[in-house]
Amino acid sequence: MRREAFEENILRLLRYEIRYELERSPPTQPIAKFDSFTIDERPGEQWIKLNKKFGENEDIKVEVTMFDASIPVKKGGDVSAADDVLLHMTMIVNVHKGEGNDVLEFVCSAWPNSVEICKVYMRGQNGIVDQPYVGPPFKELDDELQNSLYDFLETRGINDELCVFLHQYMKNKDKLEFIRWMEKAKAFIERK
Repeated sequence: MRREAFEENILRLLRYEIRYELERSPPTQPIAKFDSFTIDERPGEQWIKLNKKFGENEDIKVEVTMFDASIPVKKGGDVSAADDVLLHMTMIVNVHKGEGNDVLEFVCSAWPNSVEICKVYMRGQNGIVDQPYVGPPFKELDDELQNSLYDFLETRGINDELCVFLHQYMKNKDKLEFIRWMEKAKAFIERK
């Protein structure tokens, strides 16, 4: 008897939370395209994948995590209190040129309205670093080279507009995944 009452309480709370989330700000259906990227929403996972062709022989693959960090934002001149946070996502951009070639990989931070390159690698086709030397930290590169690499990504659609879109998309995905999780938990508890 006690176990059934406990499970009914959990079910009642899950039903309430699901209804609350759906009524308060219902998630939208994920879109399948942004600009010239196709989006693989990866239901049930904490990341998405975007793909596109660029030019005649380049394939661009972008993998983006859900929010994985945040930093405090100070408002109103009071440096002792953080009023808000900036959410961060990790974005891995692979540029592949034709069959049998290496991959140029960028590890980036996707902030709410900007891209920050953290590291640049040369990888073999199999995703493994071919040589033991993986390059210097990005911030140690010559400023002109850094700017050129940002321009390289920009021309391929890896830009501030993409970051704005990704933050909106991931907020929606976070809500969808939370509702999916609650529905799965509810279905599990309802099983006899």
